[in-house]
Amino acid sequence: MEVILLERVEKLGGIGDVVTVKNGFARNFLLPNKKALRANEANKKVFEANRAKIESDNADRRTDAEKASKDVDGKTVKLIRQASNTGQLYGSVSARDIVEALEVEGAKVSKNQIVLNRPIKNIGVHDVKVALHPEVAVTVKVNVARSPEEADLQAQGIDVLATMFEDEAAPAAEELNSEAAEEEAAPAAEAEEAPVAAETAAEEASEPAEAPEDEQ
Repeated sequence: MEVILLERVEKLGGIGDVVTVKNGFARNFLLPNKKALRANEANKKVFEANRAKIESDNADRRTDAEKASKDVDGKTVKLIRQASNTGQLYGSVSARDIVEALEVEGAKVSKNQIVLNRPIKNIGVHDVKVALHPEVAVTVKVNVARSPEEADLQAQGIDVLATMFEDEAAPAAEELNSEAAEEEAAPAAEAEEAPVAAETAAEEASEPAEAPEDEQ
């Protein structure tokens, strides 16, 4: 389907561009959200007649978005969730969760401005894009952890899962090293004992045998 874009759409074009898109994308997203018009002759005339106003309104929204971006860009929010020892969440973090967390931090955005291709399903610090306007986007950090203490560690750049696995592996590695050391020491000990045993045997062989009492 051919449509006339009423605003910039990423990877498609800018205001006034006539582009060809899949029918489903046009019907389910572009047209109902008033981001485009069907590219027929009537709509082309309507668009050209209102082009100046459409571009002016877009510029005003862009200016407002740029001002609002100062309260959002670079924000970090913490979300405490239950998760397994491998870091997989029992559930997920959605766009709505991020909106609510940002609001607590004094940054107001709408759910449809959160660009989240799929829900967050593991702990860690995740960069999430927030599109305040088709031409204005910022990034926020979403720190998902199992406890406030773990969130603080992640904020410092520490990979808590890797650290946990290292701590668990340390005793096992120490035991293996101890066993290996014992195995290496055993042949050496045997080698040290061998000359002593040989010397003892030689001494015993050199001693005269005692005569039987009835022969003395």
